[in-house]
Order: sequence, then structure tokens, then C-alpha cells
Amino acid sequence: MEGLIYAYGAPKSAAQQKFTQERLAAIAEQRERRTLGQDRGQALERTTSNSSSLTVAPGVRDTITITRDPSYGEMDYARLPPPTPSSNSSSQSEIAHHNLLSNPFELRHGRRYLRELPYPLPVDLHEIQRQDLQTLLCTKVFGKLVCSPNVKEKGLERVLEIGCGSAYWSAMCHEYFASLGADNVSFTGLDVAPLAPDLKKQGVNWSFVQHDLRRFPLPFEDEHFDLVMMKDMSLVLPEGMASQKLIDECIRVLREGGTLEIWESDHVLRSLLPHPPAPMKQQVEQEAATKTATFLVAAGTPFAPAQNKYLQQANAWIHEALNRRKLPPMPCSRIGPILYQEPESLANFGSRRVAIPLGELRWEGAKHSRHPSDVPQGKPKVSEKGQKALTLEQAAIRQTALISVLQFIENLEPLLKEASGKNTDEWSNWWASMMADLLDPSQASLGGECLEIGAWWATKRTEDV
Repeated sequence: MEGLIYAYGAPKSAAQQKFTQERLAAIAEQRERRTLGQDRGQALERTTSNSSSLTVAPGVRDTITITRDPSYGEMDYARLPPPTPSSNSSSQSEIAHHNLLSNPFELRHGRRYLRELPYPLPVDLHEIQRQDLQTLLCTKVFGKLVCSPNVKEKGLERVLEIGCGSAYWSAMCHEYFASLGADNVSFTGLDVAPLAPDLKKQGVNWSFVQHDLRRFPLPFEDEHFDLVMMKDMSLVLPEGMASQKLIDECIRVLREGGTLEIWESDHVLRSLLPHPPAPMKQQVEQEAATKTATFLVAAGTPFAPAQNKYLQQANAWIHEALNRRKLPPMPCSRIGPILYQEPESLANFGSRRVAIPLGELRWEGAKHSRHPSDVPQGKPKVSEKGQKALTLEQAAIRQTALISVLQFIENLEPLLKEASGKNTDEWSNWWASMMADLLDPSQASLGGECLEIGAWWATKRTEDV
């Protein structure tokens, strides 16, 4: 798969103004629907739409269309523990659990959410597209679908994606392994809600298991999987015992020598400061960063608080809202230490952290735009300081990171309104001002803000290690 997808429209200033007006009209319509109690996510009554595509900005030649079949993946209900009459309380708990799995959705704020769960984001089409967009962004920046060098396609038989959502990563991973000749790898998706399509119809050896991740143990046998992937799970379970139990369960279901990999992104943004490139042990990682115009994050990489006033405000509200719910605003700083606490079970630790600028970095020295149609086609030009301007693909990566951040803020609206103390009209005005500021290239109001993403991995120890 080549190219990146844009969820927001045309890059020119006049078109940006038109977009802002259309966006304001859409917000007004959305709020009217919410007032009437209508569900904006009707396209996701039981799954995603028959053929849902993210729109592509003019000037982008390579595109990807995400298409989903309307049917669910095969659900393995046999693995769900049936209610047991061992006691009144346990029986009631099992009944409540099965009721949740049979009807996991509820309508709140005019959007579809998970019922009885602390997960703060909606689970409608708009949010699922954002998650798929960010997954695609990560694969472009990492340059691969699995970052761990310990994963070899030969001998790989079973893969588990925890919190699979739409199973977009599993579908891409199947294509990747199949291209290497490993076309018999089986994929299992685990989630509380059946949002994934039936990947069997796309030729994937696929099964879906519906399970509430707050309940342990996970419904799998010991040492069953060769690879376990957890992606964007920081808002699913609160910090503390629940998160640690999930890591323990991942280790339990991994075979000896199997790999646990975790992808995550920070929810609070920082600004990257000018710094010389640090020497890296892995030349491949540095080459990927150079190719994508992103920056590898090391212990000494200099950051400052966000400079843009709207992102400063959003940061403060996100921090407060997530802290109230014991969810980590900056999970990238905690995943490594959690894995390192398992030296008796895990080995071959590794990690990779990347900062993706949301727009132009003034100190880069190149006069480029964050909008792809303003980027020259063909060979990139060189600035007066001898530095290359962004290529089309590099500009696309930065624009996509900005879109992902804006959609995340939008989808956290109920929590951020509460944290900010704003009423509906005040929030609409703030949102419109932020969009006009960040999406108009003439404003140039970004001060080095970056979306920080990371991948961490380790292998389960064998008796010989």
C-alpha cells in the first residue's frame, strides 16, 4: 500500500476558508441532531459502512481506499465463559458481562459509545476512521507493520491483536506476510465490541473473540500465540493494576520466544526544539526518519511546551480530563518501564520513538508548506541554507498527523467541554477559531508541535535464555 489519506480538504487558503465554513455548518447540523437525540453514527449500526473511504486532498497521487464488508467477523462465543451458579454475586456478574457483550453500545452526546465502560472516545465511523488513519500513519513512519526485529515470517503461525477495533492492522499485516510467502498465518482479533468486518471474505485466516478487557484471564490457552500486538490501548484501562494484569496476560498467552509489541501515541503535545541529529545504533531507523522528515526521540531530545495557544489550551483540558479518569495523558513515557519490570519473563527489549511535526519547522530552514499542493512535484528543491524542502510524501505525513490530532480533540469534545467549563456555543466558537488558525497556511502559528508515537517490543524468555 502506498500513499497517505487526507480526511480534510483542499490545501489552498481560499479553499481552507471554504472548508472552515463548511465545517462550521456541519458542526451546527451535528449539534442540532444531538439536541434531537439522533445518532450521528447510524452508518455504524452494527459495523462500519459497506464501503467507507477517507477523502483525498487534491494533489495527492497515491491514495488508499479503506473498504469494509458489512458483516462481522466470526465471533468465537465458545471461548466466552458461561454464567455459573456458584454464588449470587458471581452469577449476577456473569449475567451483566453477557448483557454487555450482547449490547455493548449506547447513545450519548448524539454519538455511539461503549456502554458501562470508562473508554472516553466514541466508537462510531468518524472515530474508527481516525484510528485507521493513525495506524496507516504509524506504518509509514515506522516503515513496517511490525517493528520488532525478532519477528520472522518463517515459523509464524498465530497472531493476536488486542483491542482490534476495525482490524485494519490485522488486514494490512496479512497482506504483508502473504507478500513474503507466509500466507497461512492466522489472525485473532479481541475486543468488547464487534466492529471488525469478516476478514475471511478478504482471504484472511481470521477469527474474532468478543471479550471485556477488564476481565481476566483472557479467553486463550497458555502459550498459544507467536505475536501479540497492542495498539492505542492507553485509554482502555486505567493506570495501575488493570494495565499490569493485561501485560501479564499477554505474556501468558505468548509461546516461548514469541513477541509482544505495543504501539502508542501521546495525547498531550510538545514542541520540538532545534538539535543536532544524534548518532543512532540502528541505521535503518535513521534512514526511515530522514525519508519521512520525522525525528527520532532519544533521552536527550529537547522539547518545550506547545507554543500554539489553542494547542496549549487543548493540552491543559486533555491532561485534566484524563487524569480525572486515571488515564495517562503521555503514555509513551511509561510503556518502556512497564515492560522492563518483567525481566524474568521478557528479554530482547527494544523501542522506537518518533516525533512527527504537525507543520513547518522554522528552524529547518526550508521554505515549505504543510499542504501537499504547495509542494513541488518531482525532485525536492534546496533552500538558500542548503536544506531540502519537503517532498510530497513528507508533507503528506505532517498534514496527516495534524488531521489526526484535530480529530482526536473533536472526538473528546464532551470531556474537554467539561474540563474547560465552556458551554456549547463557547466551545463551537473556540473550535472554529482553532480550525481556522491551524488549517490556514498563511497563519503559520505552529511552533514545532509534534505528534509523538512509539513502538516497544520484547520476546518471551525461553528456558535457554
